[in-house]
Amino acid sequence: MLIILAASIRFGAIDFSVGDITRAISSLFPGQPDATLDQRIFLELRLPRAILCMLVGASLGVGGTLMQALFRNPIVEPGLVGTSSGAAFGSALFFVIGGVLSIGSSLYSLPIAACIGSVIATYLVFILARSREAGRSSIVMLLLTGMAINALFMSAIGFLSYIARDPQARSITFWSLGTLSGASWIAVQVLAVSTVGGTALAVTYAKQLNALMIGEEEAMYLGVNVNRLKWIILSINVVIVAVATAFTGVISFVGLIVPHILRMMRGADNRFLILGSAFMGATLLSVADLIARLSLRPAELPIGIVTSVVGVPVFLYLLRKRQYVF
Repeated sequence: MLIILAASIRFGAIDFSVGDITRAISSLFPGQPDATLDQRIFLELRLPRAILCMLVGASLGVGGTLMQALFRNPIVEPGLVGTSSGAAFGSALFFVIGGVLSIGSSLYSLPIAACIGSVIATYLVFILARSREAGRSSIVMLLLTGMAINALFMSAIGFLSYIARDPQARSITFWSLGTLSGASWIAVQVLAVSTVGGTALAVTYAKQLNALMIGEEEAMYLGVNVNRLKWIILSINVVIVAVATAFTGVISFVGLIVPHILRMMRGADNRFLILGSAFMGATLLSVADLIARLSLRPAELPIGIVTSVVGVPVFLYLLRKRQYVF
């Protein structure tokens, strides 16, 4: 991860040498010359983007691990149950009506709007997928309901794009493809709190998730409050994924691929998977960001395109093979 981080801050539309990076960082200390234009580009654009990318990857990786553990299914990711589309809808709604309602002055308005949309979408899927007889959600119903809710919210985003003015419509369009071009130190601070806090809280429930893998009734016999665990894990997933989506847009398949790579390495113990998915997600998304920046430089591809090109074949492979069972 550290090697990829070093490459991420060095290479892009402008390449920075080790000396350039050292001089840029030293300019922050008292008594040093003011930063040049290139140094300011590094400090205000390149460095926060690299760190934000790792935090987003960690959030998506942890979110995917939590959802797969909760539903005991290896093809579940946050985007399949409405979390990402709901966050994107909340953010798009904020773009369109935020100025009208004068709620855009706070630095936290956008993440809050994304979280609200994500909460609505995720819990709507969870409630509609519940069986009337058993009171629980089957995996098939969950995924089918998630597809329907995703389509509903994406249609709503399309409507907001249609009625929005040009700057607002462009922001929504970039979001639908996923982008890290809007990275800032404010975004890094907000996302660091949600990612680190959510991951730390999720680790405390790793043993309960391990018990849940053998079945809900068996986990109840072992003393796990299954309903309470579901709501807690869903809430953690909503917060970390929604805040990440608020700043970068919809980035697919990271939460699907990362847990599978880790299971091939060391099995399905969630005590390893949760922390490992944070580091692995950060690494893989940083690699995707490097590809997006270097493939067409000085222009760049939306990072969501890169992750989808890689993620779709892997997803189809998992659907056909279903090698990893819980």
